[in-house]
Amino acid sequence: MISLFLDTCNSNLIVSLIQDNKIIYKRIEETDKNLSVRLLPIIEECFKECNKSINDIDRVYIANGPGSFTGVRIGVTVAKVIAYSLNKKIIPISELQILASIPNEKNYIVPIIDARRGFVYSSIYDNNLNVVYEDNYISLQELLDYINTNYNIDDFIFVSYDNIDIENIKKPDIDLLKIISKHENDEGVNCHKVNPNYLKKTEAEEKRSDNRN
Repeated sequence: MISLFLDTCNSNLIVSLIQDNKIIYKRIEETDKNLSVRLLPIIEECFKECNKSINDIDRVYIANGPGSFTGVRIGVTVAKVIAYSLNKKIIPISELQILASIPNEKNYIVPIIDARRGFVYSSIYDNNLNVVYEDNYISLQELLDYINTNYNIDDFIFVSYDNIDIENIKKPDIDLLKIISKHENDEGVNCHKVNPNYLKKTEAEEKRSDNRN
């Protein structure tokens, strides 16, 4: 079983190739405005370095959001093209769940992506990557109030690439094999039915909605 894993949602790009529960290629680097130009050459390098062909792929895993609107769109589009050309299904994974794969000794993980203006994309997962609080677009203060009201905050670890004003927040140390293991029995989705999960409207959509009102 050979799986291609793509994550273009966040400030770090991840391209990985996993064979029989072993990572045979992993590249993590900062994203930039040239993501649309860089992604395909990186994928090509991935197969070349591992002496594999894109036709060897059995499964395609894609982080389909939330995160950067442009990054999410690029990653989902590339994954759909690859899956369509190979007649394979796609396994979409929440970017927040990917961030939550960080090794830790706490009971709960709170992945956070800065959505600007005091808002974040966030959720709560347990150590088995089960959803405790659904992915949401929420104000940071509302998120913290919810946790403090319903839980002991000492049971939580917060994780983000962004500079979030929370004490002792951790940078992601993503465990790809934990994520793959979590989804290894997923049936997958027809590539035509996979869409970006932005969690909020784009600025253009918000402006159109305001104009209608």
